[in-house]
Amino acid sequence: MTFLLESLFACALFTLFVFLMSRDPVKTIFNYPPAIIERCKSLGLVDNSNRPGGPGFYAKKIVALIIFGVLLGLLVKYVNGCTTFWCGALTAYALWCVVDWFDAFVLDYLWFCHDRHFVIKGTEDMVKEYHDYWFHIKGSLIGMVLAIPAALIAGLIVIL
Repeated sequence: MTFLLESLFACALFTLFVFLMSRDPVKTIFNYPPAIIERCKSLGLVDNSNRPGGPGFYAKKIVALIIFGVLLGLLVKYVNGCTTFWCGALTAYALWCVVDWFDAFVLDYLWFCHDRHFVIKGTEDMVKEYHDYWFHIKGSLIGMVLAIPAALIAGLIVIL
């Protein structure tokens, strides 16, 4: 029951985070399919300071991954009662995957792909690109791989 409540809370928190970030879709342009990014570049809407591979991009991602790992470790230790490395790592990984799949299938498929709020001015004709479901599946699979180091960090936090 604890895991179910955690999952619901984590999905709700992630949804709030996405909603707040999406108030200006151009600021999250690098989460969009490549064709939409290219159109936005040609329209002069893209701020390259946040682009993948840009200055500090990967360092920020690594720091965020470590922070998520520590937070997940504290959560599964003190809320779930995990006391072993594997309990902590596997519970943290499962929680990450729940949010990851929720993001792909609910937020991306049902919300992003069909809500005009996310359509950037000048890309209204790119309906096929906005409905690129495979793009979201690939992103989810990448998220599952990124969960591995975060889960391992969580496991370490549990045994410390």
